[in-house]
Amino acid sequence: MTFSLLTVAYWCVFVACGLPYLAAWIAKAGSFGPRDNMQPRDWAAKQSGWRARANGAQANSFEGLPLFIAAVVIAHQLGVSQARLDMLAVIYVVLRLVYIALYVKGMASARSAVWALGLLVNISIFFIGR
Repeated sequence: MTFSLLTVAYWCVFVACGLPYLAAWIAKAGSFGPRDNMQPRDWAAKQSGWRARANGAQANSFEGLPLFIAAVVIAHQLGVSQARLDMLAVIYVVLRLVYIALYVKGMASARSAVWALGLLVNISIFFIGR
């Protein structure tokens, strides 16, 4: 595969796929040990506060991926304006980073607003013209 053929939007898909793992790392940093790896879901169920919220951000990040990936791939197949697609894809990734930060900090209303903006960006990708 030639990396130079990947568009900014495709790179954004790659980055977005890494965001759930970032959230998991945040949840586990400094607390998750080798014994916890025997039953990681039990460990996660016992968490509270920001660790539990980071785990929630991980789950939501996985849940949001299919729509974003589909939107980017379909937009490429339809030959939409690459500049617009790249811009929207970058905005989506930035919104998801903000979303994770707000989720971990427990800022529920702001988090929900950012989530809604991310959904609107995904929907916008489907409707961008040439």
